[in-house]
Amino acid sequence: MRRERGSATVEFTWLTLLLLVPLVYIVVAVFQTQRAAYGVAAASEAAARAFMQADTPEQGRARAALAARLVLADHDVVGAVVSTECRPTCFAPGSTVVVRVRSSQRLPLAPDLFGDPLAAFDVASTHTEPFGRYRAAP
Repeated sequence: MRRERGSATVEFTWLTLLLLVPLVYIVVAVFQTQRAAYGVAAASEAAARAFMQADTPEQGRARAALAARLVLADHDVVGAVVSTECRPTCFAPGSTVVVRVRSSQRLPLAPDLFGDPLAAFDVASTHTEPFGRYRAAP
């Protein structure tokens, strides 16, 4: 009978490196994706509500951009694009404002290839806020 001797510590270390490190990376990537998704969703909602509190469409767009920027900064989301659209017109009874927020987030530890992220994910959110059918126009 042949006796084989091995070291369980070495085997455990290699299995940990091979299995645990990718698992931790995947969990961190999922958490960053979820953080960005929550950030753009909250930013679109805050921007739409800030738009509705303004007196003019120009002031509404400025307030929406500021509100979205503050919420995105709280969630550490960078490089987001905010767009607003009034349907059919701004501040008319029964009208709505649609705010879209889009962002592209890099995966953790992803290298840059010629300035562009090699691995990134896009998140977007759209929020529609009604002006109110029985509300007086400003």
